[in-house]
Amino acid sequence: MDLIETLRSTGAAREFRPDPVPDDVLARVLDTARFAPSGGNRQAWRVIVLRDPDLRRRLRDLYTSIWYEYLAQGAAGLVAWAPVTDRTAEAAAVARAGEMEALAAAGPGGFAEHFDEVPVLLVLLADLRRLAAIDRDLPRYTLAGGASIYPFAWSTLLAARAEGLGGVITTMAVGREPAIKELLDIPDELAVAAVIALGYPTTQPSRLTRQPVEAFTTVDRFDGPAFPR
Repeated sequence: MDLIETLRSTGAAREFRPDPVPDDVLARVLDTARFAPSGGNRQAWRVIVLRDPDLRRRLRDLYTSIWYEYLAQGAAGLVAWAPVTDRTAEAAAVARAGEMEALAAAGPGGFAEHFDEVPVLLVLLADLRRLAAIDRDLPRYTLAGGASIYPFAWSTLLAARAEGLGGVITTMAVGREPAIKELLDIPDELAVAAVIALGYPTTQPSRLTRQPVEAFTTVDRFDGPAFPR
């Protein structure tokens, strides 16, 4: 596949055919993804391929429990768990998560409700001992450590695309990290970074829609002129 076209058309896929993904295909995906960049080339990621049906169902239940909180915040006009937000409004919205669950129960369910049925579930972990989180002690939400983990997740999606697969990187399960770590026997020094869902998509991705460059790029200062195209 052409690299530029792949970058412009690899979107999030959440609907998959039931076809299993062969081990050799998944192995090739991970074998390519391992070349993702990371700080000091420490490759601080670990991956759990989740196959056990019971573990998958229990992960789904943890996932949906926080998914409804996410939906409730969105319904209230909030960006869910934004580091800078109205915490009072957020708490009030989260308190209505049960309403979102009831609405979901009345229908066929979507990606979250059928999470355990996704052909491939990869639990992506970050070894906190091996991340150079340079913003660790700043008085704000920390971001830098993820720069050594999430390129691997993105490379996984790109490598999957080359194999005819689609997928999505979801961080929803991170909100239930203590329970997930207990469920999967994850050591204390590792953090849950994401779950990557993969499978053969029901529809092939198409060219995506994004903001133009001038909408997010300025010259010299934050309020400087838009970068010309």
